[in-house]
Amino acid sequence: MTKPTRGYPRPLSEFTATSLGGVLKAQGFASMEIVTRWRDIVGAEVAAHSEPMKINWPRPKTDVGDVEQTEPATLVLRVEGPAALEIQHLSSVILERVNRFFGWHAVGRLALRQAPLRRKTPKKLPPAPDPAATARLAASMPEIEDDALRDALARLGVAIKTK
Repeated sequence: MTKPTRGYPRPLSEFTATSLGGVLKAQGFASMEIVTRWRDIVGAEVAAHSEPMKINWPRPKTDVGDVEQTEPATLVLRVEGPAALEIQHLSSVILERVNRFFGWHAVGRLALRQAPLRRKTPKKLPPAPDPAATARLAASMPEIEDDALRDALARLGVAIKTK
């Protein structure tokens, strides 16, 4: 792959790693994937009421044989107040899923912080086009043989006309 000229177009993953990488590393996240893929890791039910804040990694301890012993980290989660008790009861399941994601026993315990989540409000979807207008427009295009294409073009036409 050739390098892009003047710094763009850059892949989104490279852009987010550059812009957010330092912030996430300061919070203990070696990889931002736990933040961006939280819903995939723990499931939609848990992700709807929680989000990872930071990972606290303990300092490595040196044993007698100069072998470093590392203890598992603590994952700090921001949790909506009413759901904190349920998230606490699911902590063993969450730990199992997070460690499966990492591929090793990286996180040993959860620390919950009750606070509002910082999620963005989803954009409101535009209303569906009027079915009667779509059917009339589709009927006016008999030269298009593919029914799915004709219907899609009719929906697009009605959406453009209504704006």
